[in-house]
Amino acid sequence: MILNPGSQGGKSKAKFERIFAFLHNNRVKFDYKLTKTLDEAYTFSVEGNKKGYDLILAVGGDGTINRVISGFYDLEGKRISKAKLAVIHTGTSPDFCKSYDLPLEIDQALSAVLEGKTIQIPMAKITYLSEYDETLDGRPLSLSHEKLQTSYFACCANIGIGAAVARGANSGIRDYIGDFAGTLVSLMKALISYHPFNFSVCIDGKQVVLEKVYNIFVGKTTYIASGLKVKNELALNDSRLYGLIIQKLGLVNWVNVLKKLYSGDEFANNSTISLLYVHKMEIFGNPTNNEVEFDGDPRGFLPCRIEPAWDPLDVICP
Repeated sequence: MILNPGSQGGKSKAKFERIFAFLHNNRVKFDYKLTKTLDEAYTFSVEGNKKGYDLILAVGGDGTINRVISGFYDLEGKRISKAKLAVIHTGTSPDFCKSYDLPLEIDQALSAVLEGKTIQIPMAKITYLSEYDETLDGRPLSLSHEKLQTSYFACCANIGIGAAVARGANSGIRDYIGDFAGTLVSLMKALISYHPFNFSVCIDGKQVVLEKVYNIFVGKTTYIASGLKVKNELALNDSRLYGLIIQKLGLVNWVNVLKKLYSGDEFANNSTISLLYVHKMEIFGNPTNNEVEFDGDPRGFLPCRIEPAWDPLDVICP
């Protein structure tokens, strides 16, 4: 078990004894690690995979789950063990769990662990820079760059306004006014200061320039953040990703776009919002809006490459 005592503003820690008691009562052999940072969740996951544990249980929010998932993979996107992943969500916005109908109640999640049934969920691989490099503005990612990072995500990556929204939502506002309202307020604040810019992208080998971009969503799941939803046609065993592009917006357009994103309804592509399906998307370096965010946290900088992981993940699900 990899437990984050800081998830949900520190409230999750009170649930740990309940988890321990359940496992002891059912005579489950387990070890556990408490994280001090999110990066430790990744380190502990790698350690657990290499030591041959049957199952690795992530206890925390989407940030913790994301780091644990990355610990299952090598740099090429291949699994490093046969371990299963289980999740007990104790964070703020359970987008991963809601997208795949994973139980949110602790007892139900633990009962699923005892049953041991799994589904295979495809993951996405993202390669990006840990530090901004202005020499790569307008250029694709160099796979020999000294600041290269490789991570994996289950839900959605955001390029554009996404990092600013996530940073605002994670500042503590959701502890006071709730997940939905906190993220919405953060989005409105980010819109006031955000300046759209042109992005050069390469979609399955075809390079195009997207004009006045507000955000590029590249993801796998229906739920992407605190009530935002992307209606898509991806089946569970589909290795593709969706790309949702929002651009050329005015005030009236934003109202319509938000309605579509919060309703999760299908929509027809137009000049401001369009949905496509891709095997690989590369977003070139951008001097103005260069941050990369995925699964709820700002993580690095453009340019980046997003593609399916080579292997799916076996996830405990009743």
